[in-house]
Amino acid sequence: MEKIAFLFPGQGSQYIGMGKEFYNNFTECKRIFDETDERLKIKLSDIIFEGSKDELSRTEYTQPAILATSIAAYYALSRYEIFPNVTAGLSLGEYTSLTISGVFTLSQVIPLVQKRGRFMQEAVAEGKGTMCAILGLSEDKIREACEEAKEYGIVEAANYNCPGQIVIGGEVKAVEKAAEIAKRLGAKRSVYLAVSAPFHTSMLAPAADNLKKELDNLTLGSLKLPVISNVTADYIHSVDEVKGLLYKQVMNSVLWEQSIRRMIEDGVRHFVELGPGRTLSGFVKKIDRGLGCYQVEDMASLKETVSALQSLS
Repeated sequence: MEKIAFLFPGQGSQYIGMGKEFYNNFTECKRIFDETDERLKIKLSDIIFEGSKDELSRTEYTQPAILATSIAAYYALSRYEIFPNVTAGLSLGEYTSLTISGVFTLSQVIPLVQKRGRFMQEAVAEGKGTMCAILGLSEDKIREACEEAKEYGIVEAANYNCPGQIVIGGEVKAVEKAAEIAKRLGAKRSVYLAVSAPFHTSMLAPAADNLKKELDNLTLGSLKLPVISNVTADYIHSVDEVKGLLYKQVMNSVLWEQSIRRMIEDGVRHFVELGPGRTLSGFVKKIDRGLGCYQVEDMASLKETVSALQSLS
């Protein structure tokens, strides 16, 4: 059978009602949400299933909410004996990958990502930083635009999502200037993101330092599944590398396109996005339209994916 990768989404993919069908249909999925509520000492499941969009968008709620939903999707699919050859997650999604691979337990990772969300939120004063997706420009030209705009403040490439879509982040004035320069260099357009801080830039160093203290207190499990790191776009070779990579991940570029290409190089032909939204599947299609892309976020998409993947074997 051809190789399969499981992909896990990051912040921004959340919506009210995500994961509810898995909660209602599978006891092991219900247990994920129940344990999340227990660990956080709040009824996060109520916020996820019936809360307000604003409440769910609070970073410290968003991160554990997406992680719990994604793990529930993984459990739903694993009922059908479908497992990955490799896994990767975008930003927060990397914690989901590490959990299904055996590095974190659910009781460790849920409070950890809640704190990560809080640290990231608090690292940069409101209104000081921003992020902007630049569409239709090469990596070299993006670097050139950031370099030229540096005299206005910090601006860096934060996410290499797919061909023609790179997100930059940093101080507001510098990002605006870089977006202007990018347009001059041939970018089709720029889209500002509704985020509270310039994630995956050097401005997040205080968040990385706080996260490091939390990681240092944890005893990690073993790596039972290959995981590709956002920071290196390569395999995490040993569990000893995990804490250092997660520390860097907060303030370094997410090499998503490069990560997908690494998996393709290793013979992966089928990518399953597990959790809310279809953003990652969209990126994969822009990298190579010939790849199989599947999605598991509710009972209908689960059924479709199971049927498609079982027909491959």
